[in-house]
Amino acid sequence: MPLTYLVNPNHADGDLLGSIPTDDTDGLDRTTAESLLPALVKEIDDLQELLYAAGTHSMLVIFQGMDTSGKDSTIRSVFKDVSPLGTQVASFKVPTAAELAHDFLWRIHACTPEKGHIAVFNRSHYEDVLVVRVHELVPEPVWRARYTHINNFEQLLVENNTIIIKFYLHINKKEQKERLLAREKDVTKAWKLAPGDWQERERWREYQRAYNDALRQCTTPAAPWHIVPADKKWARNVGVARAIIAALAPYRDDWMAKLESMGNARRAELATMRKETKA
Repeated sequence: MPLTYLVNPNHADGDLLGSIPTDDTDGLDRTTAESLLPALVKEIDDLQELLYAAGTHSMLVIFQGMDTSGKDSTIRSVFKDVSPLGTQVASFKVPTAAELAHDFLWRIHACTPEKGHIAVFNRSHYEDVLVVRVHELVPEPVWRARYTHINNFEQLLVENNTIIIKFYLHINKKEQKERLLAREKDVTKAWKLAPGDWQERERWREYQRAYNDALRQCTTPAAPWHIVPADKKWARNVGVARAIIAALAPYRDDWMAKLESMGNARRAELATMRKETKA
């Protein structure tokens, strides 16, 4: 079985998430997975360097998931050795008054990556069809229309050479409870825990329904959703890293050709300069 599951927009109605195991490891054990990760991270760094140097594309990586699904730790693990010169992380909290005074995509668009850069979103515009829906912050016709807005927005980015990959980190309710309790006891992590985390847990079914709809409605060939079994953190990290490499690798030859062309042009400039200097 795979470490990530690509969402099919034609998946039959029903419980998409319920049909996918949260503890799949693709037969890997922890030792093997942890031994694989450094090389995968290094390959992401190499591909990011080509992306940065060629300057023809950007990449947007989106992470969503229930509380404690591991968004922070996945980002740290997968991008820890990727050059910070061309990689930025944006976290989206409760909107400010200024953000609420604009359309829901306004604050998102400002954080999208420029050419040559990777932007990593820790939560994203999908909160506006998840939290907003579950808490009934806007009428249903408003949040339902946002599926189309999101698809159009992501298509705009793709047409401007942004490579988009989206990850839903998939844990079960029992695993979430264990992580919340562990976080409560850990002095280095307890600060992240709020009463609201436990209150949101009471809305588990509502969130699962919201995610099922968002994943189906907003997966496209150009901006696919990957469901990542995330009960086992070490398998989750390998799955995410492999998927990012698979999204970037097809561009390697084009980027190398671009760099070769740029190098030839630069060498010609230097040769002309030396000739004129000697003259």
